[in-house]
Parts: sequence; structure tokens; C-alpha cells
Amino acid sequence: MTGLALSIEALEDDVVKIALRGELELEHAYTFDQELRRLEALGPRCICIDLRELTFLDSTGLSRLVAARRRARKAGRRLVLVRGSAPVQRLFALTAVDEHFEIVNEPGGLRA
Repeated sequence: MTGLALSIEALEDDVVKIALRGELELEHAYTFDQELRRLEALGPRCICIDLRELTFLDSTGLSRLVAARRRARKAGRRLVLVRGSAPVQRLFALTAVDEHFEIVNEPGGLRA
């Protein structure tokens, strides 16, 4: 069975991490977006979206990440992505979206 699971974890220094597992695609993209907006309303300084366990990302999921980046910039919030699998990163590279995100290999060390 495919789907999307997410877990939310408060890290130190007003950083919140959202770990995604499964598929971020049309069926689940807007549920993810609603959860992210709920989290954004709490006003964390930094949101970290962990893509390491994401097995699939389509254009709808990618558009929700781009929209989150836009909202973060407008709010003066830092948005960091943890690098995903090769297929996920390939989509970022093919669309040149990777150039517009702060992407790290591990969620640690987000204080800077």
C-alpha cells in the first residue's frame, strides 16, 4: 500500500522537523500542505522537511514544497530540506528547483 506518512518533531532552537515517508503526490500533497500550514501558524524560526524516506515525488508535491518556500521567505522563516533519495533529487535537479532551496544531508546543525 502506498501513501504518505509524516511525523513532526520539535528540535532545539525553535526548529521543527517534518519527516516524510512514502509518496508526496497528487493524492497526498494537499494534506501535507494543510499540516505544514498548521505548523507554520505556530511561528517556528525554522522548518526542516526531511525527504530521506520519501520514495516518490511528483509535480504536485514539488509545487507544495515550492509554495512552502515562498511562504517561508515572506514570513522571514528559514526552510531547509534534508536531501532525499536519488529519484527525488533527480526531479529537483531536472526542474532546477534545487537551486532555490537550502538542502542539507542531515537534519542536525540547523542553528546557523
